[in-house]
Amino acid sequence: MSNTTTDRAEDQDLGAAGSQLSTAPKEEPANLPAMGVVGWVRWFWRQLTSMRVALLLLLLLALGAIPGSLIPQTGSDETKVAEFRERHEVLAPVYDKLGLFHVYSSVWFSAIYILLFVSLIGCIVPRTWQFVGQLRGRPPGAPKRLTRLPAYTTWRTEAEPEQVREAALALLKKNRFRAHLAGDAVAAEKGYLREVGNLLFHIALIVMLIAFAWGQLFKSEGNKLLVEGHGFSNTLISYDDFKSGNLFSTDDLTPFSFTLGDFTGTYETTGPNKGTPRTYQTTLTYSEGAYGKDRKTTVKVNQPLEIGDSKVYLTAHGYAPVVTVRDGKGKVVFRDAVPLLPLDSNVTSTGVIKVLDGYKNANGVTEQLGIKAFFLPTYTAGSEVASAFPALINPVLNLEPYYGDLGVNSGIPQSVYQLDKKHMKGFKDAKGKQLRDNLRPGQTMKLPDGAGSITYEGTKEWANFQITQQPASGWALAGSLAAILGLAASLFIQRRRVWVRAVRGADGVTVVEMAGLGRSESAKVPEELGDLAGILYEQAAPGAPDPEPTTDPAVPAEGAEK
Repeated sequence: MSNTTTDRAEDQDLGAAGSQLSTAPKEEPANLPAMGVVGWVRWFWRQLTSMRVALLLLLLLALGAIPGSLIPQTGSDETKVAEFRERHEVLAPVYDKLGLFHVYSSVWFSAIYILLFVSLIGCIVPRTWQFVGQLRGRPPGAPKRLTRLPAYTTWRTEAEPEQVREAALALLKKNRFRAHLAGDAVAAEKGYLREVGNLLFHIALIVMLIAFAWGQLFKSEGNKLLVEGHGFSNTLISYDDFKSGNLFSTDDLTPFSFTLGDFTGTYETTGPNKGTPRTYQTTLTYSEGAYGKDRKTTVKVNQPLEIGDSKVYLTAHGYAPVVTVRDGKGKVVFRDAVPLLPLDSNVTSTGVIKVLDGYKNANGVTEQLGIKAFFLPTYTAGSEVASAFPALINPVLNLEPYYGDLGVNSGIPQSVYQLDKKHMKGFKDAKGKQLRDNLRPGQTMKLPDGAGSITYEGTKEWANFQITQQPASGWALAGSLAAILGLAASLFIQRRRVWVRAVRGADGVTVVEMAGLGRSESAKVPEELGDLAGILYEQAAPGAPDPEPTTDPAVPAEGAEK
């Protein structure tokens, strides 16, 4: 009975020595509450703030993001969503009910997001207070039997116990241990940055969650295509397309404007990478606010112009042939640079020139013109379907004119790059075929029967800009970096404790005991303990000779005669 009691006391003593090496919450068995509503609330809170549930919610959040990446989202591309609905008439209604076309704003994804946020806060607050209490306290005293610890060493010395303890205290403090005298031993602890890193990682996750949520609610993103010499003002009506967060207001738009100068694009001219872009950049003249001074800058790919909270990215480039259209009387009814849509890496481009108003045919009847355009920046004989190089070396513009009603007044939206020929008729050449001709800069296509002419004046270049406003992006970046630092600290720093006991033995010689305990089994604790013991042995507590073995006169020594 006495041995059992002694072992139990020693186990409690050893447990106290290793207590509070971590601020991780203790996992308690889930007992059904018997206190009504309050009991259920407490039970639910304990489960929500447990590490098990936090990891489960983090896994669910990652799994929930998968359909948001694989399935078209209404917030990013409504056209692809519409195409998906047409191709999958059975599956689309199911996706609608599950909210898979708007994952990140769905109820179930928001619920996971909020629960994870609350769970992290519920974990961090008590752990922080617990860690603060550990910092204000002192390492626990040495257990009675240091031999039970995983790292242990002992030797005898002729130095006084007080001198050994003072030397051990100084040595441990010099090695950045928090140390103090506790009875006949020195208690020391090191590696608090592990818990700091752990808490920093969790706090950084909260910062990232808040930053991402704030950014999604107040973000804005729009695109604008500009031809050289044209300008843009950061107002909602100026965008070609625009989308924003639920809490975004037009008053949040950063006031600025800019004008597109010259676009410069250079390409590899030889080798296996021939035609690969080397330089894509454009000059901009911009001003901040209503009365800001004009400034010039250069915008390159991945090097945006930053104005306040807004960033202006260069995202695309193409060509805009300058076309002049005259009616039968020679009156100019259209003159503009028409941006065409690139089809391949050599910027083979296509589009439509639409003359909506002002045109009259040879009989004086008002009509609309639709001219299909096909552009080759570098034309080579025998290859009329694609450009041989992306730069403007030998530009050719192929035109295919039609007349009639473009259908723009029907109320049905249509693409500026496509021609609806339902109510259009084609101009015929002398052989009765559809009129089609290749023009070089300065050349003119004559329309039959005195219907007018189309002149290819030259070529300008266009650039597409994406203007984004993502608040709290700096906080998200800071949270990401802090999370990496915190995770590294929690993985590579080990919290450990060291005890040094020095007491006088029965023969009057001091017995020194050193022991170490880490949060987990690691070779670092025994190695560090060995280094500390070696320094203490050399500097303050050199070894004493072992005591002579006592021999009983009644018992003959080994080898003696009986």
